[in-house]
Amino acid sequence: MIRRNFLAALALAVALPISAHAETPLKVVATTGMIADAVRQVGGDQVEVKGLMGPGVDPHAYRQTRSDIVAMTRADLTLWHGLYLEAQMEDFFHDLSRKRNVVAVAEGIDTSKLRAHDDYADKYDPHVWMSPALWRDVVVQVQIALTDTRPEAAEIFASNAQAHLAEIAQLEAYGKQMLAAVPKDNRILVTAHDAFGYFGAEYGYEVLGIQGISTQSEAGLNRIGELVDTLVDQQLTAVFVESSVSDRSMRALIEGAAAKGHQVDVGGELYSDAMGEPGTYEGTYIGMLDHNITVIASALGADAPALGMNGKLSAGF
Repeated sequence: MIRRNFLAALALAVALPISAHAETPLKVVATTGMIADAVRQVGGDQVEVKGLMGPGVDPHAYRQTRSDIVAMTRADLTLWHGLYLEAQMEDFFHDLSRKRNVVAVAEGIDTSKLRAHDDYADKYDPHVWMSPALWRDVVVQVQIALTDTRPEAAEIFASNAQAHLAEIAQLEAYGKQMLAAVPKDNRILVTAHDAFGYFGAEYGYEVLGIQGISTQSEAGLNRIGELVDTLVDQQLTAVFVESSVSDRSMRALIEGAAAKGHQVDVGGELYSDAMGEPGTYEGTYIGMLDHNITVIASALGADAPALGMNGKLSAGF
């Protein structure tokens, strides 16, 4: 019944007239905040962007609403991540792509650069935004999609993309500097789910998630017990919660360590599958990663600037 309703809404919206005047901004719908930010950075005043998933929203579990369907079928371009991130929406996007302009921007990345998915043999870890080096590839895919949709603005998109790629390169350099300042024995990142694998690979950190790559995977008692033993055996003192994932399992982990006489504190809240509030620095891709890098480095023993790379973080820690 739900699928029939969605398809009916899709058919109705596709039949509606769409304005395509070159002087008006392109109407672009993006699933995640990270993609929406890339569109704004590359598109500038050539685009009007609607993001479907706001702060604290888990893209692994998100399902399209009726208003989402109408927005996407009226858009000039819909950009989704792919790599099975929006797992509940994949069938819808495949249906929509037969009638509308739809691009999965992360699926343009060379698969040799991707990590295998821990739950699905034929899929990959989708959390590529955690690596600035990989996210550059996504920004280029956004540029290509915008250029294909509005070729007459190609020079604008190219110039904006180059400026944003330079910012990402600066972010990558800051991350390498700050995270290399953490003592080697402390370079273990314990998080709610395995969203930081690419981050760990880029910066030389071991990453341990309570849940797997998808937040839909179960966090069993055995896994929590294993991580409690790791915290105690390696004398780790900081773990990290995530803005878009419940902290229930993390509390169980901290309590389990305390039961063995070992104190573990929350090192900070990280942005994993969603960015910060719109209109804030953390509500941009650069600010999101600046926050994560700075909070992790500080909590694990580096002397990191309280307000981050650009002095723009909302609050010190």
